[in-house]
Amino acid sequence: MLQHILMDIDWGEVNQAIFDTLFMLGVSVFFSALIGIPLGIILYLTDKGQILQNKVFYVVFSFVINLLRSIPFIILLIIMMPLTIMLVGTSLGAKGVIPPLIVGAFPFFTRLVENSLKEVDRGVLDMAKSYGATTWQIIRHILLPEVMPGIIASITITAITLVSYTAMAGTVGGGGLGDLAIRYGYQRFQTNVMVLTVILLVVLVQLIQFIGDKLVNHMRKH
Repeated sequence: MLQHILMDIDWGEVNQAIFDTLFMLGVSVFFSALIGIPLGIILYLTDKGQILQNKVFYVVFSFVINLLRSIPFIILLIIMMPLTIMLVGTSLGAKGVIPPLIVGAFPFFTRLVENSLKEVDRGVLDMAKSYGATTWQIIRHILLPEVMPGIIASITITAITLVSYTAMAGTVGGGGLGDLAIRYGYQRFQTNVMVLTVILLVVLVQLIQFIGDKLVNHMRKH
């Protein structure tokens, strides 16, 4: 069975597809976290009863985040093509998929961060505020340390979601394992390439989950 799967496979193409997938995943996770963490904090702090409560801002901002989350990724890939070309010079290959990946992931990650922050004991925040702590001090010394395990878990969930997004990007020439499956597994009827792609994607997801769980457990212990 294994010998049949590995027969007639272009390992150069497979290695390039793995590299492209990891490249897309790494860059998009990094920027999704970079954007999503501050946005999640802003959403949390401007919600009802919080330090920077602002109902109008929260409702509008929350609507925009939900609007972005509601757009299916395959449609986002298409409607963002002009912007993607403007930003990175192409809408094809691993490079051309990164902007849609970030836009597709950061709203999802923002909500995960906000939900993690809602688990923080409100009494701790009130006590810090009563001692004269500034908003920045509360964020830096209380909120972020308290929710760091939750943020790591959120990054893990987002990374796994992005694995499926990178595979989906292969339908429009996005590169990576999804593109390999489309070009060889579907268009050239090489079932073994399709099976290998699925196996590699499963291994990648399991690896991300394993590393994420280990980091979360480490953070909780310390």
